[in-house]
Amino acid sequence: MNPFPMQTVWLAVAILFGILEAATLGLTSIWFALGALGAMVVAMFNGPVWLQTLVFVLISAVTLVLTRDIAKQYFNRSRQPTNADRIIGAEALVLEDVDNMHATGTVRAGGAVWTARSRDGTLIPKDSTVRVVDIDGVKAIVVPEDTV
Repeated sequence: MNPFPMQTVWLAVAILFGILEAATLGLTSIWFALGALGAMVVAMFNGPVWLQTLVFVLISAVTLVLTRDIAKQYFNRSRQPTNADRIIGAEALVLEDVDNMHATGTVRAGGAVWTARSRDGTLIPKDSTVRVVDIDGVKAIVVPEDTV
């Protein structure tokens, strides 16, 4: 005989995920707490452990997929774009030839100097005007202004 009924185990799992969620405030584990509560309900009706586990996984996955983007919008309203986010789409001046083959190139965009690479490998000469189309790590990915 199991010393802990499965509904107690699932309740403990839900409480642990709830505590983790409260500690992080980052919407990291609330879905798993909901999944554990669903599994606890199945356990209360004497469902087999495999069914309890399946319900836990399904509820956790479905609630994660359906609500994560919505929840992030509401809970991260104060999030400010980084300077990298701000320069995507911006015009930039090439300060040093952008040459992917030699791993050289810098541009001034958004008031800051960025290491730059050409999106398609095209050599872009100094003093050209380019458009920032992406950020890859700490490098601005650029295209010549006339190709935009």
